[in-house]
Amino acid sequence: MQSFKMRLAGVVALAALALTACSGPGAEQRTTADVPGPSGGKLKVAVVTHGSLGDAFWNVVQNGALQAGKDLDVSVTYYSDGDPISQAKLIDNAVAQRVGGLVVSMANPQALQTSVQNAVKAGIPVVTINSGEDSSVAFGAIAHVGQSEGLAGHGAGQRLKDAGKAHLLCVIHEAGNIGQNQRCDGAKQSFSHATTLQVDINNPNDVQARIRGALQANPSIDAVLALNSQIAVRAYSAAKEASSKVQVATFDLNNEVVSGIKSGDILFAVDQQQYEQGYLPIVILKLYTQNGNTLGGGKPVQTGPGFVDKSNVDAITPYIQGGTR
Repeated sequence: MQSFKMRLAGVVALAALALTACSGPGAEQRTTADVPGPSGGKLKVAVVTHGSLGDAFWNVVQNGALQAGKDLDVSVTYYSDGDPISQAKLIDNAVAQRVGGLVVSMANPQALQTSVQNAVKAGIPVVTINSGEDSSVAFGAIAHVGQSEGLAGHGAGQRLKDAGKAHLLCVIHEAGNIGQNQRCDGAKQSFSHATTLQVDINNPNDVQARIRGALQANPSIDAVLALNSQIAVRAYSAAKEASSKVQVATFDLNNEVVSGIKSGDILFAVDQQQYEQGYLPIVILKLYTQNGNTLGGGKPVQTGPGFVDKSNVDAITPYIQGGTR
C-alpha cells in the first residue's frame, strides 16, 4: 500500500511541476483557471461510464476523477448510464459541448464506436477505462486505463484451483458486457468443469434465487466466482440457503466483502484499483493537452489485478471506508 500511495503522489507531483497547475476547491464547478485547455480557458473533461451511480465500484471511480480534477485544476463532469445507447448519446452531447477531453468506459464497444470515433474526429482526445481494452486503439483513443479482464479472470481461477476447488460457477450479471465474459473465459481455463450463470444485477432477490438453484441442481459445484461485490454477497447468502459448502470469491470490494474476507466467508477479491481508473485519465489528458505527452505506448495502463485476502485486507480497509478503494 505504501508503494502505491508514493507512486500515485509522484504522478500528481510530476504533473503539477510539469504543468504548473494550481489546485483549488470544487474544481468541477469552476469555469476559469490559469491553465488553458485546447480552446482557451480551463481544461474541461467529461467522464462517461456504463456503471450506475450509487454502485460501490463506480462511486470510487467517480471519486478518483473528481479528486484528480481538484488536484490538477481541471473541470471534470461525470456522467453514467448502463444503457449503451444512452451512453453513446452522453458522449455525443459532450462532443457537442466541445469538451477538451473525454474519458469513456466501453462495456459494449460496438454500441459506442461511432460516438467515440466522432469525438476523435472532432479533435477531442479520448482515454478509455475499465472495459473495451481491445477496441481502444482501433477507435483512436490515446490510452486505456484498466486491467486486462482475461488475465484477471485467469488469476482468479488459478487461485480457486490452488485452494483445491474443482467445479466453478462463474456468475455474469450484465448481459452484453464484454469484460465480464472475458473474466469468466479466463477463469474457466483453470478448470475442467466450469459453468456460467447469467443473472440481472437489477433484481437482487432473483440473483440470489438463481445462484441457490444452480447450487442445488449441481452439488458438485464447489466454487462460485462473482464479478461484482454486490453479487458476491448474494452468492454467499445463496450458498447458506442451499446448505452448500461452496467457496465464494469475487471481483471488486465493498464493506460487506471486506467483512466476508475477514470472517472467511469470502476467499478473496480481485482488486482492479478503480480509483486509479478515475484519477489517472485526468492526469493523462492534462499532460497530453498541455505538453503533448502520451502514456502506455499503445498498450493498456494496468491498474490490476491485485488480490485482497486475509493477509492484506486489514491494511486496505481504511481506504475502502474512505471511498478510494
